Amino acid sequence: QLELVESGGGLVEAGGSLRLSCLVRGRHFQMYHMGWFRQDPGKELEAVSCISLSGDKTYYRDSLKGRFTISRDNTKNTLYLQMDNLKTEDTAMYYCATVRTQETLGVIDRCEAATYRGQGTQVTVSS
Repeated sequence: QLELVESGGGLVEAGGSLRLSCLVRGRHFQMYHMGWFRQDPGKELEAVSCISLSGDKTYYRDSLKGRFTISRDNTKNTLYLQMDNLKTEDTAMYYCATVRTQETLGVIDRCEAATYRGQGTQVTVSS
């Protein structure tokens, strides 16, 4: 059983930065692929970024490449998402979750939320 607790969300102006953190309480964090997802009211949950067990492989939604950076610290049971050059369309509730990944030729090309998900942290980007 895992408990995922997100933090770091808030209100920021367009062009600004935020760093989200996800503390995972429970055992064997290093055995889970992890990811970040976001959802606007009335819209579907969408994958933002995912990372492999050791952090050597990452996946990003195409529209976010170059602006967002995912990382993990297995010694601290923590997942991170650095978000730079934020845009108003990045406004959403952001969730961390354990994930299932799909690879093609050693590259993660798909990830989806799996068993555990946090309560979310709100990110609001103003114009």
